[in-house]
Amino acid sequence: MADSLVIIPMYNEKENASSIIEAVLKLHVEFDILVIDDNSPDGTAAIVKDKVKEYPGRVNIIERAGKLGLGTAYIEGFKWGLEHGYEYICEMDADFSHNPEDLPRLREPLAEGRADVTVGSRYVSGVNVVNWPMGRVLMSYYASKYVRIVTGLRVKDTTAGFVCYRAEVLKAMNLDNIKFKGYAFQIEMKFTARQLGFRIEEVPIVFVNRVLGTSKMNSGIFGEALFGVIKLKWSALTGSLKKRHQK
Repeated sequence: MADSLVIIPMYNEKENASSIIEAVLKLHVEFDILVIDDNSPDGTAAIVKDKVKEYPGRVNIIERAGKLGLGTAYIEGFKWGLEHGYEYICEMDADFSHNPEDLPRLREPLAEGRADVTVGSRYVSGVNVVNWPMGRVLMSYYASKYVRIVTGLRVKDTTAGFVCYRAEVLKAMNLDNIKFKGYAFQIEMKFTARQLGFRIEEVPIVFVNRVLGTSKMNSGIFGEALFGVIKLKWSALTGSLKKRHQK
């Protein structure tokens, strides 16, 4: 078993499922894979199950009854990864917007003891986004800026979904008390890690908009992120956030 796990949520990703799994498995640093499939009607799970048979122990799948939210998928994946003893647990998209070849770069600061959480950042060295409409680039960039202003979190890409955690970070959290399910989940995880005293390092990446399949982003998801940060900041100021994560 590898010491590193990458969790890849999938919903209707038949165009990408096989190729993203193969791309991770051929990396020079060994990562095991956990796919969370939310009952994709396009046959994604069947493709992944073929890979489970082909690479026993390296590729794994959790099938859920339906679309239950990105955050709940990752929470379930984090718990699975902790139960199976992984030291480093990462999350990434299935559509190649996150380059699998960047996974070792995200793992490196954790393995070397420089950081507890690493963020594959689109904005730490300028704006590194390819094939997004300008309106969406501006919305994402200024949303992250807004989050930094409200929360005081010193992370330039607060909504990033390409993240790696040391197992100790996830063990320190009460994962059942993570509140948000959409993109605000990404902000809450980073904010909570920082509030609990963990070190976050941003690693520059180039984000490429999906070529195959359909984007899952919508205005409701983004709205949750914008309004959720106020609740997060308030919970930190009142002390309720740390109370939620006391064990």
